[in-house]
Amino acid sequence: MDDAQDAADGLYRELAEAYIRGAAPELSDLRGDALLAAGREAGLKLHRFKRTMGLPRVSRAIGALKAVQPASLLDIGPGRGAALWPILDAFPDLEVAVIEPDPRRRSHLEAVVRGGIDRLRVVDGDGAATGFDDDAFDVATVLEVLEHQTDPARMAAELVRVARRFVIASTPSKPDDNPEHIQLFDGDRLRTLFLSAGALSVSIDHVLNHIVVVARLR
Repeated sequence: MDDAQDAADGLYRELAEAYIRGAAPELSDLRGDALLAAGREAGLKLHRFKRTMGLPRVSRAIGALKAVQPASLLDIGPGRGAALWPILDAFPDLEVAVIEPDPRRRSHLEAVVRGGIDRLRVVDGDGAATGFDDDAFDVATVLEVLEHQTDPARMAAELVRVARRFVIASTPSKPDDNPEHIQLFDGDRLRTLFLSAGALSVSIDHVLNHIVVVARLR
């Protein structure tokens, strides 16, 4: 399917189609619009694959990744995929591992893998204790996750350990009404967090109601 059709229906089509094939293998013989229509008729919710229309925090993180051009990426807590789907779309050859502790969301990710996106690896684990070797990935991303952590320093240290080159993070910059947000960061606190974890330098960028961090490592 061409780019014009992708934009017209507002989906990351390759990923949405993979999800349908993985979640409903009986539909795998279908292609394109027929597959999408059958997936919707089967009750599969494709809204999670809707293009993000350039969320500033996601666009800034992707811009940082384009500057780095990683060969491998670890993403912590992708959730509904607000950043993961744009990253996979922007970097079609990038090997990505994700750690997602929520079993329902993890099942959606696993369906995408089963449906043919084999450069995506899904892990049930703890982003603060990943089990990966030192320097296992070029880059680690932790996007809209640190504000949920009771011990964000532990997670920051783990990401600095497993990433060879950079850690890219984003957090809200203002209070909100999400009861799961138990940390509120400013630029100085985030800089200290990653420098204390072992980063060589930390750049801070403020975008709409969010902060994006690029921590340079070894």
